[in-house]
Formats: sequence, structure tokens, C-alpha cells
Amino acid sequence: MASHATGDGGIPPRDAGQRGLKRVMTLGGHYGTRNYTVKDLRDQKGKRVLVETLCFSVEEAAAAEEAGIDTMKVRFDPKAPQLTAEIRRAAPNTFMAFSVPLIAAASPEEAVRLGYDAMALGADAIMCQWAPRYVEAAAEAGIPVQGHAGLVPRRSTWTGGLRAVGKTLDEALKIYRDIKALENAGAYAVEVEVIPEELLREITRRTSLLTSSIGGGAGGDIQFLFADDILGNNAPPYPRHSKQYRNLYKMKQDMQRERIAAFQEFVADVRTQQFPKPEHVIKAPSGLMEQFSSALERGEAE
Repeated sequence: MASHATGDGGIPPRDAGQRGLKRVMTLGGHYGTRNYTVKDLRDQKGKRVLVETLCFSVEEAAAAEEAGIDTMKVRFDPKAPQLTAEIRRAAPNTFMAFSVPLIAAASPEEAVRLGYDAMALGADAIMCQWAPRYVEAAAEAGIPVQGHAGLVPRRSTWTGGLRAVGKTLDEALKIYRDIKALENAGAYAVEVEVIPEELLREITRRTSLLTSSIGGGAGGDIQFLFADDILGNNAPPYPRHSKQYRNLYKMKQDMQRERIAAFQEFVADVRTQQFPKPEHVIKAPSGLMEQFSSALERGEAE
């Protein structure tokens, strides 16, 4: 019963309330504490804009939680779930949706199974690029689902490649229909990618789903940006919709140059007999080597 007393983050129930956290039991059967439940998130619609990121490492997730990010996503590879589980543990109190691979489910039944696998690892929801009937199956099974509309990268061949969509009436209407289909299928939220800000604002008014904007400007309920972009993890060019708050890529390049320089200096020191020096070595006690040589001569080592 002791495991029931604290959440995954080790926070006693009385302290959880003081910190504004909710006690929950996950669909996978684990007790924990979270900053939001699905109900809490839906109650925020129209009241304030939430902040969301997708983290790729344990360090990023821990930093995002400490910084006060509202919700997180993490990529879920069902064949190698270890990193996802570690990221979940690194941010135990933050509502987290596991982003499931599009091609990992080839039927509604497989979608449910994949969703259950994610929830068993501690997901609070799943994010997917599935068709509505897959979403409906997962939602009916009790799995909170965030869908995807607008530019869906893995389906971008249908919209002319990786480009903004929704700039014509036909495209704008299709995005709206797609979002309403997800709403009717039982999703609680939808990620909307690279569409006009005005269009997203109007759609957000006309759907009960929480709209997570990435490249959709300030028109959504949630503002979403990848941790890679926030931290500047990669070299330019950067997506137009992104902003780099740090330049970790440059720092990593600087660190690599420092690593190379350190190894070069080590090699040079060894070759010029500058390393090791007396302060780096252990000296034998007086008389030990004479005793050692004598013992070998007497055959005591054999």
C-alpha cells in the first residue's frame, strides 16, 4: 500500500495539493501527480493560452517541467520504449502525450493496442496522425487522443509537400472538416500545423477541441514548439514559425572543438614526455624494488 501514498514524483498527497498538482491514476494503473488532467485542460479553453513542447531527452524534459511548461509531448517508439519511459520519469508531474507512429497501427484494433501500450508507460494521452475511425476506436477505449490537422508532414504528398496549407477556400474548408471529424470521433485536442493565424482563430471558436498551434500563430488554445527549436539544438535553416531562445548547436560545436583540442594536447604531452609527471604517479616505498628483484631471483614468484 505504500506505493499508493505518493505519486510517480514521490510527492505526498497533502503536498501535491499545495503545489497545485492533482492526484491521478493513469490508464495503466499507476498512481501519480499531474499539473493537469484532460478535464482541466478542456476547462482552460477560451480562458488562457497554454504552452507545450516536445522533448527529445531526459534533460530537456526535466528542464521543461522545472520551467513551468504546461504540457509535453514525447515520441513513442513501441519497439524501443526505454527513452520514452525515462523522459516520462524525468517530468513526472507534467501532463504528457506520447506521439505514436502513423504506420505502427494498420487497423483500429491495432490503434487501441498501441494506445494502451503508451498508457501503460505513463502517458496521459496519445498524439496521432490517424484517420478518424482509428481515433474513434482509441477514444471509445478510454484513451485521450490528440489528432493532427493542417500540414500533416507524413501525409504531405496530398497537400503538395512541406508547405503552408489553408490559404485557399478549398484547403481551409478541408482543414475545418478534418478537425470536426476528429471532434466527432472523440478526440480532446488537435495539433494544427502551419496554417493562417486568422483561419486557426476562427476554427478554434467553432470546435470544442483544444487546438495546439505549431505554425498557426496565436490562433489556438495551446502554443506548441519543439524543444529543438526553443533550444537551438540544430544548425540553420530554421522553420519560419520557430524561434530559437538559445544556441545550443553552437555550444555543442564549441564543446566538440574543445574535446578535439584536449585529445590533441594529451597526445602531444605523451609523445614529448610531458605526461605523466611526478605529481601524476605513485612512487614505490624505499627498498621495495630491491626486495622485489631479490624475491624474483629467488624464484618466489613461481
